[in-house]
Amino acid sequence: MKPSDLIDLGKRAQSASKSLGKLSDDSRKFALDQIASGLESNCDNILLANQRDVQIAKDNSLNSASIDRLLLDLNVLQSMANDVRTIAALPDPLAEKFDERTLPNGLNIARRRTPLGVIGVIYESRPNVTIDISALCMKSGNAVILRGGSEAIHSNTALVNLIKNCLDSSDVPPDSIQFINSPNRKIVDQMLEMKNYIDLMVPRGSSSLVHKVASGASMPAITGGIGVCHMYVDENVELDMAVNLARSSKVEKPYVCNALDTLLVHSSVASAYLPRIVNVLTENDVEIRCDLRALSLLGNPSKPNIVRATDQDWGIEFLALRVAVKVVDSLQDALDHIDTYSSGHTDVIVTENTAAAARFLNEVDSSVVIVNASTRYNDGGRLGLGAEVAISTNKLHARGPMGLKELTSYKWTVEGAGQTPKQA
Repeated sequence: MKPSDLIDLGKRAQSASKSLGKLSDDSRKFALDQIASGLESNCDNILLANQRDVQIAKDNSLNSASIDRLLLDLNVLQSMANDVRTIAALPDPLAEKFDERTLPNGLNIARRRTPLGVIGVIYESRPNVTIDISALCMKSGNAVILRGGSEAIHSNTALVNLIKNCLDSSDVPPDSIQFINSPNRKIVDQMLEMKNYIDLMVPRGSSSLVHKVASGASMPAITGGIGVCHMYVDENVELDMAVNLARSSKVEKPYVCNALDTLLVHSSVASAYLPRIVNVLTENDVEIRCDLRALSLLGNPSKPNIVRATDQDWGIEFLALRVAVKVVDSLQDALDHIDTYSSGHTDVIVTENTAAAARFLNEVDSSVVIVNASTRYNDGGRLGLGAEVAISTNKLHARGPMGLKELTSYKWTVEGAGQTPKQA
């Protein structure tokens, strides 16, 4: 793809965004319902394309985590279709009018949500992202330019072709979904220079990709999302719940950004809790990196998947069946550790003490702070957003899972009856 081709793609996306933003919610909803049905009726074509990507990944000796993120099956496709329908059924974000009031001079003022315009998304591995982002952008009136990773090129191409075919029977302009099917990495650099055509850039992938966008984007960018997720098991705790939450947070989806990375355990419950959670995690092939106190309480085990932690194990997003464990003497110690090593993504306290829970919620400055639930609730679908474009650890303009409202801006509306400002 030549630079001129990319500019043409940007122009078409920009033109489509203006038409898309004027469509009724019913028109956008109809298009999304068509896409959901298309995912269900075209499973064979999509899975065949995905099998090509998976086989190439295996031939290139990609690790199991990368293949897991790439893999589609019938259950995943059905879940994708369900998510699209959930997004379609959400209230129209562009219909929202807020902060409305009448000034003493009779002027009626309010704010109304508006689309951002064109969203550029650079992402790796996960082909379901193609559908999630397209659906969220369509519902919020934004066009999108998608640049997926080369490892999922066949899957993403099949999914984008499906979307465009479904749009033929709707009022949504097909150019509102643009896909770059070239694996040339120089295209990323070119996208980062397209501030005249892309209104927001969103990277989803490795820390190197996120940092590249952060340093190189000429337009606003969401450059957070790296997950270093902590769970603190307090001294006042129901141990069964604490074991189950740590298991869920680490084992169910170990290769995602909201998986548990560091487990902090209060010293007063460590002798009772650590053997139980270690047994559960080792049964699920998790490597456990323990500080010296945790190792001592476990009797300095010689199991190959229980090792001594080093200073480099704190503040690491493992994206693997691996967790770091540290014994602390107080809630304050836990807060200090999180303050030092957190990436601002997801942090959890497990406690029966309401005062400790309240303090944790007040003092931990992360995009999602949780009491007595799994780290995996930092997720757009699980928080009622349908899906997310990304999970932002930025503080401007969006934080946490980015759903429909986070893909909008607003404009002020002022309605008068001939009022003019009085001179001082």
